Amino acid sequence: MTDSPVSRRHALRAAALLGTTALFSGPDTFASETALTPPPAGKTPALSAAEIAAIDAAMGKKGTYVEAQATHLIGLPRNDLKIKIKGEPVPIAFGFGGWVAIKHTLDGKSAMLMSDTVLLQEEVNPLMSAALANGLEIGAVHNHFFYEEPRIFYMHVSGMGTPAELARKFAATLKDSKLLPANQPPAPAPTAAQDNNAIPTAGLSTGKELFDLPALDAVVKYKGTVNGPTYKYTVGRDDLQSLMMNTEMTAAIGLNSWAAFAGRQDDAHIAGDIAMLEHEVNPVIKALRAHNLEVVAVHNHMLGDTPRMMFLHYYGRGPAAQLATGFRAALDQLGKGKRLGGMEGLRGDMKH
Repeated sequence: MTDSPVSRRHALRAAALLGTTALFSGPDTFASETALTPPPAGKTPALSAAEIAAIDAAMGKKGTYVEAQATHLIGLPRNDLKIKIKGEPVPIAFGFGGWVAIKHTLDGKSAMLMSDTVLLQEEVNPLMSAALANGLEIGAVHNHFFYEEPRIFYMHVSGMGTPAELARKFAATLKDSKLLPANQPPAPAPTAAQDNNAIPTAGLSTGKELFDLPALDAVVKYKGTVNGPTYKYTVGRDDLQSLMMNTEMTAAIGLNSWAAFAGRQDDAHIAGDIAMLEHEVNPVIKALRAHNLEVVAVHNHMLGDTPRMMFLHYYGRGPAAQLATGFRAALDQLGKGKRLGGMEGLRGDMKH
C-alpha cells in the first residue's frame, strides 16, 4: 500500500464518522433514540476461504469463522500460566485467554485486526514495541482483575490492511512471546483435581456438571458455552451499530458483554466485562454494586470508535444464581432500559 498509516487511519476514521452522521443527527439523538430503533446492520463482505486459510497459516492455529459477523476469530489462551485469585487456583478459561479477530471494512477495501492479549507485567512493553515495529497500533493497556497472582495485564492491539498481511504482522509481533500458539503448551484436560481448576469437586470436571445451566440461563436469559470447568455468556450489542475505521464492531471482534463462571453452583466465582455507551456507565456501576459485585476497571478498548464505547470489568464470589442476577441487572441498564434477551449470545470460540 502506498498510503501512510497515519493518512490511511485518518481517512478511514473520517469515513466512519460520515457514515454515522448519516444515521444519527447528533449525540443527543444517538443517546435517546438508537437503543429504541436499532440502525440497519452493515453488510460486511465475507472473508474468502483463501483469506481464512492465510490467517490460520500465519497464526499456526485454526480459528473459527463467525459467518453471521463475517469475522475470523482465533483464541489465544495462556495455558503456560497458573493463576490464583485470593490464593485460590482458577482456570485459564475464567478470563486469562486472549484472542485475535479479523474482518473486512464495510466497503471491502481493507480489513481490521483487533486483539486482546494476556500479559505478565514484564511482557507488556516488549510486546508493545514489537507491535509498533510491525506496523500495528496499541488501543489500550489495563487490568481485568483484582487479587490475581501473578499480576496480569491486557493489551489491545489493532491494525488495518489485508487479512493475510495483518495476520503475518500479528504473528511476527507474537513470535518471541508466549502468546503465539506455537509457543503455548496444550490446554490441560479437565480433571476433578487439576491445579488449574477452581474449587475442585470430586467427580465433577466441566461446567456442565459443576453448574445448573438451565437455572443460570433462566436468570441471564441467554444460553452460555461450556469451556472446560467454566461456563460463559457472551452478549453482543445488537441494539446499536458501532464503527471503527469503517469497520462494524460486533461481538466476535470484541464489542460484547460477558460473564464467566468458575467453581460450582453453590460457591462460584464470576468475572466479566460490560460494553457500554458513556451514559450507561454509572447505571451499570450502580446495578453491579447493588448486587455486591466488585467493579474492577472502567476503560476503553478501541480508538476512534463511533459511538464511543466504554468497558467495565467486574468480579464476584458467591452462589452462581446470585452472581448471575447481578450480571443480568447490569445488562438491563443497556439500551436505554430496553431489555436485552430472548436470543442466544455469540457462541463462538472467544476464550477469555
